[in-house]
Amino acid sequence: MIPRTRVRNIGISAHIDSGKTTLSERILFYTGRIHAIEEVKGGGKGATMDFMPEEKLHGITITSAATTCQWRDTQINLIDTPGHVDFTIEVERALRVLDGAVMVLCAVAGVQSQSITVDRQMKRYRVPRLAFINKMDRMGADPFRVVQAIRDRLQLNAVLLQYPIGSEDNFQGVIDLVTMQAHYFEGENGENWVKPAIPDNLVAAAQQAREKLLDSLSLFSEEMTEMLLADQEIPQELIWQVIRQATLRLELTPVLLGSAFKNKGVQNLLDAIALYLPSPIDREVVKTAESNSVYPEPDAALVALAFKLTLESFGQLTYTRIYSGTLKPGDIVYNSRTEQRVQIGRLVRMHANKREELPVAVAGDIVALLGVDCASGDTLYTGDTPVFLERMFVPEPVITLAVTPKKQEDSDRLAKALNRFQREDPTFRLSIDPESKATLISGMGELHLEIYLERIQREYNAEVYVGTPAVAYRETISQKTQFDYRLKKQSGGTGLYAHVTGWIEPSDEPFVFENRVVGGAVPKEYIPACEKGFREAMTTGKLSGYPVTGVKVVLDGGSYHPVDSSELAFRSAAHQALENAIAQAKPYILEPIMLVEVETPNEFIGRVQGDISSRRGLLLSSETMQGYSVIRAEVPLVQMFGYSTDLRSLTAGMATFSMEFACYRQS
Repeated sequence: MIPRTRVRNIGISAHIDSGKTTLSERILFYTGRIHAIEEVKGGGKGATMDFMPEEKLHGITITSAATTCQWRDTQINLIDTPGHVDFTIEVERALRVLDGAVMVLCAVAGVQSQSITVDRQMKRYRVPRLAFINKMDRMGADPFRVVQAIRDRLQLNAVLLQYPIGSEDNFQGVIDLVTMQAHYFEGENGENWVKPAIPDNLVAAAQQAREKLLDSLSLFSEEMTEMLLADQEIPQELIWQVIRQATLRLELTPVLLGSAFKNKGVQNLLDAIALYLPSPIDREVVKTAESNSVYPEPDAALVALAFKLTLESFGQLTYTRIYSGTLKPGDIVYNSRTEQRVQIGRLVRMHANKREELPVAVAGDIVALLGVDCASGDTLYTGDTPVFLERMFVPEPVITLAVTPKKQEDSDRLAKALNRFQREDPTFRLSIDPESKATLISGMGELHLEIYLERIQREYNAEVYVGTPAVAYRETISQKTQFDYRLKKQSGGTGLYAHVTGWIEPSDEPFVFENRVVGGAVPKEYIPACEKGFREAMTTGKLSGYPVTGVKVVLDGGSYHPVDSSELAFRSAAHQALENAIAQAKPYILEPIMLVEVETPNEFIGRVQGDISSRRGLLLSSETMQGYSVIRAEVPLVQMFGYSTDLRSLTAGMATFSMEFACYRQS
């Protein structure tokens, strides 16, 4: 078994079309996991990690795929994540369980909108990362500008560990500023890794870049500072050590260069993963929901998180991160959410959509369990006390479609498909329209739902009619309002009695409940029922029936009856009290606002900006680069339907755009 210190659980994340899957393919090739390179958009079999038919059709990553490979003496458990914001839950749950990450950036476009989202996700889970500036062979590549953008826009302490040898069409390799060696990648697939002396014309520039690197690193090491002041040569081992420790403390982001498509710089990145990113025992101790600590010890009680599941013909495949303990087929574990015993059937290690049987898995491993019935986010444990690991953040859907089966025989197939998708994807929601009784599906964007509609037809052979997209509006309140509601019903036998008082006020959080009851005016055993009633009242607003958000509820008093009071009575009273209070708190409608980023040739910038303004868009910034501009704006989602077609018409098909949810704002 590989020592835990030589294991790296990493993810590759970036803005769409930055080259994540292409980079993953090269990593698998250079580590010997595959023996031929396939391209994302090459007309061949397609990249190893993009195994779904929809991924091959659209040329994008839709679902995160896991694999394991070996680089020298280090085992790398790798998850390739999507770049499109519609599939952000895949990035969210991958980063929740990973120890380190590689953030890929385009050498031309630099920090893009989804780069900012990925950075926010990495910071949420405190994931140490490397940055890999890809596409150094493209026209307009400028790694120094990208490094500055990482510092300015992401507020990261980015330091270049390499100096480029040429750029754009002339990009030949890199200079390692730690070892002061040139690195070239020769042969048909860059497999011949050559390390000659630095070219004479780059010696001075490389030396200057190295001095800048050492100066940045000296802030983290008194020993290095003293050696620099004494004009002593800094040992390579000390430089590696300082970079690693600062990276693990999230104080430094090492930056490497390359071109995955042209097979340059990937081997250096593999070395950096092994050198600088954390092993399972290097990461911060995992905290549970009760703030208890879980240590990565194989001999401890089992604690594992089921972070992703897929339903297949043989049953459920559950991707699981083991945080402590050891797991073997046949073991009995407990699900802390359901409090039920679970027997482990088979353990497998995933290689994209292929699987390898495992006899045992220990703390630090990412494996898949076959046949285990649980939900995404459940904690599996052994021991006497239930353990609840903190769940991943799940964003709310912003777009809704109505779907109706075309024929009667499609009805059951559609129901099976939708129930499966809802179990697999926390951001895919299923509901019924209370008026039309139509089936509603909600998701993160048009592409998100389009992929599921394609899968309904391909995997379940069901045809559906699709209604026009509907925006997921919300309602909120504008002022503080008191409530005092008494429920009193008597019907011969035991009646219903509950009395609640308090107030509501606007909040930055979606829902906040605060209990300020003193003296037992409302018994403690009824407080959870009150909270449940308040939450239920938030599901339907008074203006148009949209869910309510941004409300703080304070319960400060009430009364009860020793016979007629019950959980049902207080739940009903709280529900009605909040409904009445919301109606008096001057509610108003909120609409989802999207952060839109458009890349367009300079000659079309006026047209694009004018079109955005006509859509009630708020222009935030525009940045001009070589031959093209990047426009950032906030636009109401309702105005963005069909935008891709309109943008193609405006720019002769030469502009591209991406968008992600920004916030809710008064409509």
